[in-house]
Amino acid sequence: MSGNTCKKAIAIIPARGGSKRIPGKNIKVLAGKPIISYTILAAIRSGLFTQVVVSTDSHEIAKVSRQCGADVPFIRDSQLADDITPVSAVTADVLHRLDPACKKFDAVAQLMPNCPLRTADDVIRSYEQFVQTSAQSQISVVRYGWQNPWWAMRMNHNNELHPVFKEAVSQRSQDLPELFCPTGAIWWARAETLCRRKTFHIDNRTGWEIPWQRGIDIDTPEDWEMAEALLSMSAVQIANMAWP
Repeated sequence: MSGNTCKKAIAIIPARGGSKRIPGKNIKVLAGKPIISYTILAAIRSGLFTQVVVSTDSHEIAKVSRQCGADVPFIRDSQLADDITPVSAVTADVLHRLDPACKKFDAVAQLMPNCPLRTADDVIRSYEQFVQTSAQSQISVVRYGWQNPWWAMRMNHNNELHPVFKEAVSQRSQDLPELFCPTGAIWWARAETLCRRKTFHIDNRTGWEIPWQRGIDIDTPEDWEMAEALLSMSAVQIANMAWP
């Protein structure tokens, strides 16, 4: 099904305007293009979606998103644009507004704009696994690298260290199972499940592994610098995301 429009699938891109650590993050220019353009174009170029929607409380983000080819059918309610509302609730809100009966769409992809390095091919491959596994929901994950999470420590005000996983501290890294970290790059759910549960975090969710370089999640200025460095090393990526 690669490159062919998925039957009744929608891509939803949550992009609020109140970023504090990187002001104006969702339309800040990354390698010559608004950061949100990378996500919109990856969704469009995947060929999977009947609709690509941006949910935002910002008229400026809405304007840029439309210029990139996304739909912005409404401005998000301010109550869903605070620092505490789960992003899944925002995506579920879009689904409810556009499909109150939960019959218009079969599948929904949540694509975060602060994960700009995921490609159209990544979206396609993640969808293929989602279909093959018959999962109710699927989230993208990356492997931990040299920082072994099994050896994580808490440090108190006296600089005393306390292991999070006491039984793992004395074990060799090669003897410990792999752990994976969620990234907001590509999350899938059956539309009916998301309408009903309003979250991707259900008991039988599956994971789709994306290389960490394309799953990078930009939350801090240091993350931004890393993304810029990765883009500068990848001419293919830049060409694929040509703007406009």
